Amino acid sequence: MKKIVMTGGGTAGHVTPNIALFDSLQKDGYEIHYIGSYEGIEKGLIEDKKIPYYGISSGKFRRYRSWKNLTDPFRVLHGFFQARRLLGRIRPNVVFSKGGFVSVPVVMAAKTRHIPVIIHESDLTPGLANKLAMPSATKVCCNFPETLPYLPKEKAVLTGSPIRQELLHGNKQAAKDFCGFTGDLPILMVMGGSIGSVYINNAIRGCIDTLLTKYQIIHLCGKGNIDESLKDKKGYAQFEYISENLPDLFAAADLVVARAGANSICELLALHKPNILIPLSRNASRGDQILNANSFAKQGFSAVLEEEEVTSEKLMATIDDVMAHRSKYIDAMKNSGQMNAIETIMGLIEEVSR
Repeated sequence: MKKIVMTGGGTAGHVTPNIALFDSLQKDGYEIHYIGSYEGIEKGLIEDKKIPYYGISSGKFRRYRSWKNLTDPFRVLHGFFQARRLLGRIRPNVVFSKGGFVSVPVVMAAKTRHIPVIIHESDLTPGLANKLAMPSATKVCCNFPETLPYLPKEKAVLTGSPIRQELLHGNKQAAKDFCGFTGDLPILMVMGGSIGSVYINNAIRGCIDTLLTKYQIIHLCGKGNIDESLKDKKGYAQFEYISENLPDLFAAADLVVARAGANSICELLALHKPNILIPLSRNASRGDQILNANSFAKQGFSAVLEEEEVTSEKLMATIDDVMAHRSKYIDAMKNSGQMNAIETIMGLIEEVSR
């Protein structure tokens, strides 16, 4: 049987595209193994899929001063030797990496074992982890045409992002039953990423009463961010994180407010969901979400609000405006010529497998 080792972690965005490939890999006869961090978000997500999971030591690569910059290189080195031992034991035909810092020692270890590696970069510009891993890669996939100049020309392949196929088959009524919605008002879905967003949560809750006169609201607010005082609000359903019921929630949503992580926005594109993107600011990131959001805005897929300018009033006005012009956004997404990323990536996996 053919074997593949997949890696990536730190956020859900470094895991879900890997999960999107599972069905096709298994149908093509691949035995899947996964290497991630000891206790990262990827551990639970992968173990839920009954895929063999191996935790290794990992460290963060920082551009700023921190005492951890003195200790983390040793964690990465430890992770490298752990990954090398695991790869020697599993003997995969290929390694597929979605990025995140835990993937770096895995990719580098694969090179020393002469195992071909495919990297996928979701954002418009490569993150530091993927930059460090690229010299060890056989191929580097990307989402955006604008990314190609940042990649090694002989390795770069425009594939788009693998989308979990189950997201395309949700049930709107199942979502309404799950959320306890009984009205006919349009449904607004708010997503702050896997760890939530204080900015978005506060802005939504700051105008919750007015919004509930026009919309029913599904609010994925992040771990530890449930507001107990709003638990009994009719038409308002809040959850820390949703996995199994997510296809139904997407099916029900008439409009989505979200961060601008590349995988999330590619899912919105595939689902043709009108959306408002609120990217992480440069104060809290390298600015990749801002570039992602601006690319989608230029193509007519999204409205964009800068995090620093978000107020309850401005967010509410933007929600109303996008709802009034839903068809414009839907038409732009339907005409986007989105690629079949899973088919393209599966072809690459077959091409490079030893």
